[in-house]
Amino acid sequence: MANPTPPRATALTTGVVLLAALLAGCSHAAKGDGDLRAQKLDWKDCPAASQAQGGGGSPSPLPNGAKWQCATMKAPLDWSRPNGETIGIALIRAKASGPADQRIGSLVFNFGGPGGSGVTTLPAFGDDYAALNTRYDLVSFDPRGVGRSKPVECESDAQLDEYFQQDATPDDSAERSQLVDRTKQFNDACEKNSRTILPHVRTTDAARDMDLMRQVLGDDKLHYFGISYGTELGGVYAHLFPKHVGRAVFDAVVDPTQNSEQSALGQARGFQLALDNFAEDCTSKTTDCPIGDTAQDVKDRIAKLLKDLEKKPIPGILPRELTQTAATNGIAQALYSKDFWEFLTEGLQQAYEGDGRVLMLLSDSMNGRSENGEYSNTTAANTAINCSDDKPRYSADYVQQKLPEFRAASPLFGDYLAWGMVGCTDWAVPGAGDHPDVSAPGSAPILVVGNTGDPATPYEGAKKMVDALGKGVAVELTYRGQGHGAYDSKNKCVQGAVNGYLLDGKVPKAGTVCT
Repeated sequence: MANPTPPRATALTTGVVLLAALLAGCSHAAKGDGDLRAQKLDWKDCPAASQAQGGGGSPSPLPNGAKWQCATMKAPLDWSRPNGETIGIALIRAKASGPADQRIGSLVFNFGGPGGSGVTTLPAFGDDYAALNTRYDLVSFDPRGVGRSKPVECESDAQLDEYFQQDATPDDSAERSQLVDRTKQFNDACEKNSRTILPHVRTTDAARDMDLMRQVLGDDKLHYFGISYGTELGGVYAHLFPKHVGRAVFDAVVDPTQNSEQSALGQARGFQLALDNFAEDCTSKTTDCPIGDTAQDVKDRIAKLLKDLEKKPIPGILPRELTQTAATNGIAQALYSKDFWEFLTEGLQQAYEGDGRVLMLLSDSMNGRSENGEYSNTTAANTAINCSDDKPRYSADYVQQKLPEFRAASPLFGDYLAWGMVGCTDWAVPGAGDHPDVSAPGSAPILVVGNTGDPATPYEGAKKMVDALGKGVAVELTYRGQGHGAYDSKNKCVQGAVNGYLLDGKVPKAGTVCT
């Protein structure tokens, strides 16, 4: 949700990997050589994460001692020229831990964003998928434009520090012009520094990469676990290759029927709901809530804080200050998971006393900034993929007209998400369409899991995905919980249903509800 171009469906897990640290490829195109489906992957011990992936050391072994292995798969730069130039797609795997005769195949993960590195996210959460690892090789990848897979590059770290400090909710014509001009500066830098890859990072390109990956991994079917934007990628894959779909799960589901404006408005409602739930949770406990006497008082005090920060920022992580934009971004990040609510409470307490460090740490995790001041390429990749996928382009005048509707959806996040719509206005590559086509007649069953308290991919999108996939394809499961996604909530009902399908092929009854 980092402004000025809010991620359409930011993966919780991407932020969690960086937040945990904060709070405690192949870069050139090469000529293709023959049938890429016949290539052999050279699996080796994984190197330390690159800056574009978010930095850090090599992934730690799983609790069972299994080591992570990495490889690079060649894929066409331009899928309309499959025998032309190639790029490298970075892969990671942990081989199945159970008996060889019980192995099903590879289970490919995409954790969303778009723009999140699967190569760093999968091992960070490998423990959560231990049951699935008994019968599957756990596999993930950096999609094209991300991490080590020909990463999109835009601005320097210093420029990004300034970019994320700008006023993302302009109040007058001068501030509106400043936001539009600064956004164009970022977009122009992306075109200058990443001209080769920018036309080739659409979701359809990533879906074709996944089908090549399926074949190179030796699987007849693609067994898939998509989270957040990963559900959109999975839906597009199912549309393009319905007969190749194996056992697939979509969790934290993107509404495939919405354009980018409708998606932003839906996120405004979703984050407002999550904020309401956070405030109610804090004030309903037996101990006093330290940030307000009632739920409305909590929200009123947050609104006043943001208004005050617009006029006078407070010290954050020096030399940077906590601005209104950074605080809003940090609050949004904390609403991605109920596990973050304690950090939000602490951050608000400190901010009321003039200390903005915790809220800035939360904002940094959303923006992909590590504690050494280096940024991953999450924002660059997110912008590139979203703007390549989404056809609409919105002017400042149009956004201004839409502000009342966004403010009605969320008094706190409405302006912030509305102004994010100008992020693609000056993008160099035209958008593909209003929304993705995910119709997949003939596909194997796809388990679609929606969370009633999800801020980033509101619950209603799960039913829309089920309908869009087509009659007889998808089975919906509802989780009545909080946060972005359901499986990683550790809810036994959700995990039992998902594991039952992926491991044993048992499709849960449509309409199953987990609490």
